[in-house]
Amino acid sequence: MINGLNLLFQFLDSFAFVVLAAAGLAIIFGIMGVINLAHGEFIMLGAYATTLASVRLGLPLVAAMLVGMAVTALFGLLVERVIISGWAPNWLGQRLVGRDLMEPLYDRLADSMVATWGLSLIMVQGVRITLGNSLDQIGTPLGNIAYGGFSYSMYRVVLSGVALGVLVLAYLVFTRTEFGMRARATIQDEDTARALGVDTERTYAATFVIGSGLAGLTGALYAPTVTMVPGLGGSFLVEAFVAVVVGGPSVVLGTALAGGFLGGINALVSNLLGTTAGRIALLVTAIVMIRFLPDGITGFVERVRARRQEGGA
Repeated sequence: MINGLNLLFQFLDSFAFVVLAAAGLAIIFGIMGVINLAHGEFIMLGAYATTLASVRLGLPLVAAMLVGMAVTALFGLLVERVIISGWAPNWLGQRLVGRDLMEPLYDRLADSMVATWGLSLIMVQGVRITLGNSLDQIGTPLGNIAYGGFSYSMYRVVLSGVALGVLVLAYLVFTRTEFGMRARATIQDEDTARALGVDTERTYAATFVIGSGLAGLTGALYAPTVTMVPGLGGSFLVEAFVAVVVGGPSVVLGTALAGGFLGGINALVSNLLGTTAGRIALLVTAIVMIRFLPDGITGFVERVRARRQEGGA
């Protein structure tokens, strides 16, 4: 028998997890055409930086979270400049291969996947070598909500509100700011945007930093709730990719719809059959969506809208 409050709390928990895990990945993929297979390790970096700042430096939890987010954003800038955009001094590239050292990985899905997959392996092993196989964990704040014979972490409920805040902020950034206008122009037609004076290289760099910062924020927020091991990013990566596939090309709306849809599936199946069954249900959902709705929910909505406009013309 399903307990209504349990189902609600599990839905809010799943919604927050999916949205926060996917937001940074969706932004980077949607604007840059780059699949970041190190996204889970970026989340791990945010969690580790937050934990170290809190446990070893003694910073308050909120300040430690800001440190985790900032560290990951700065690391993302370094990765974008060196690996994704392929920056190197021109003289070095000319001396080695007679041209620029590397071509950017924008819209090169296979190449970006291989490069970031290698980066993820380096990050995991680097953390394991320098910090060991585990790290002291931060205690979960805010206590529990008691109802009947059950209780639920208040902190996890708060995370659902943070997830909604992230979606609203992302919507405002990409629809109400000059950067958002330039980013949308770059998505639609990079060559035309560049001809009109948009610095697309800077737009890409800022986009990767924003996506990395959101990954760091996710790690920071979940640092009190997860076991601090180098491979903790793996579970986040699976959820993030499923959400991107289900949500489709619209970064903000797609992430929101995927969070609600997948959160509902995960909550219902987990409530009935357990956590493992819930994760399996998410993967099955992704397979079905790839087969029948390859452009995701928002892609399907756009196709329906286009057909109606053609029919009414």
